[in-house]
Amino acid sequence: MTGRKLFPVIHIHPILIIFLFIGFITGTFMEIVIMLGIVLFHELGHYIMATSFQWRIKSITLWVFGGVMDTDEHGNRPVYEEALVSIAGPLQHVFIYLFIFITAPMNVVSSSTMELILYYNNVILLFNLLPVWPLDGGKCLFTLLSAFIPYKKAHTITILTSVWVSAGILITQLFILPFTLSSVFILLFILLENRTEWKQRYYVFLRFLSKRFYGTSYAKKSVPIYVSSARTLFDVFSLFIRERKHVIYISNQEDNRSKIDEEECLRAYFHEKQYSITVGEVKRMG
Repeated sequence: MTGRKLFPVIHIHPILIIFLFIGFITGTFMEIVIMLGIVLFHELGHYIMATSFQWRIKSITLWVFGGVMDTDEHGNRPVYEEALVSIAGPLQHVFIYLFIFITAPMNVVSSSTMELILYYNNVILLFNLLPVWPLDGGKCLFTLLSAFIPYKKAHTITILTSVWVSAGILITQLFILPFTLSSVFILLFILLENRTEWKQRYYVFLRFLSKRFYGTSYAKKSVPIYVSSARTLFDVFSLFIRERKHVIYISNQEDNRSKIDEEECLRAYFHEKQYSITVGEVKRMG
């Protein structure tokens, strides 16, 4: 039996390496180091909270103004856990404010360095609270939406919101605010991340369904779903809400109604590989 790792595997994203190199040749290396330290402290907040819930964590990837914690938990954990893990990162900035408040009068570091720490702590905190994927604000938005509406729809809304917000900020940065190459570079990178997430949305949803089928999902109550017998299994799955167990009521042409448990539909899709079958056909087969 292997024990859990005390510290996560940490990767440095190529974009951060580029910024470190730019900082070195432009004389802003200290600013980059401070940003990196704050980002690392931020991500450790996520990691500590996630390990307290015994999440399976693969690694943490650091990039400018943020990072991404890669886990094996994908919509199968309670909503409150995902919310707390997302909030734990921004909460770390409160401790940095306390550090500044306590140590500033002691002159532990120079006033200029302390001002840089305060400035980047503000910027990184506010930046991560934006409703943009994969930032904490975007993850909180997704967690909140997926608690009340179907998982697939929540994921789609989150990505589209993220793209519109990122594009709006980018346009503002280009035509209204003073131009900074670093801000434009970061926003373009986020838009590319959202493009990748959009292309992978089908696989993200399948991963959610597979976790649900293999018994690792968490359900608080049962909620009925009403569909026609002609709806495909994937159409029915698109109505699934996390933390809800669904009983599916099927109406047919004779205006009769029967019901089937979601487990039967998931079994037909994943175990029997009936990808194009309708829910009515699953009921008749059963």
